[in-house]
Amino acid sequence: MRIVTATYDHPDAVKLTDQVQQEYVERYGDGDLTPMDPAQFDPPRGLYLIAYDEDGSPVATGGWRSQEAGEEGYADGDAELKRMYVVRGARGRGLARKILAALEDDARRAGRTRMVLETGVMQPEAIALYLSSGYEPAERKFGLYRFHVDSRCFTKSFLV
Repeated sequence: MRIVTATYDHPDAVKLTDQVQQEYVERYGDGDLTPMDPAQFDPPRGLYLIAYDEDGSPVATGGWRSQEAGEEGYADGDAELKRMYVVRGARGRGLARKILAALEDDARRAGRTRMVLETGVMQPEAIALYLSSGYEPAERKFGLYRFHVDSRCFTKSFLV
């Protein structure tokens, strides 16, 4: 398995984004409607990663983008985790944890002070991953779905 830096609009990223959106439809009845611009994931204000298996097939993805204080509830210095996804056939191999660690390291090096993310109650495996990786429930929700009852927001401070 290899993890590479890519653009959010890379063909393999688009393929995996379509797959995760379909999974959201299956779990929630609709895809994630959060506005996303591929340029938001360009270094040094973000990063997008794709993991490939031994055959060269894209099997996992994830990215972070810079956020600052504003009406959606983010704080200055936030790095927002987006599009964490592992294809069904590659789950259980630790890929999400590896991508998450790489994204956290990059955001920290870019001067971000905390990682934030939003997920939903229909993704218990994601919630378990984040809790086991040191994330805590956010005191105040953020993002497009901050007013949705099924939304869960988590944060991890990079400050020592």
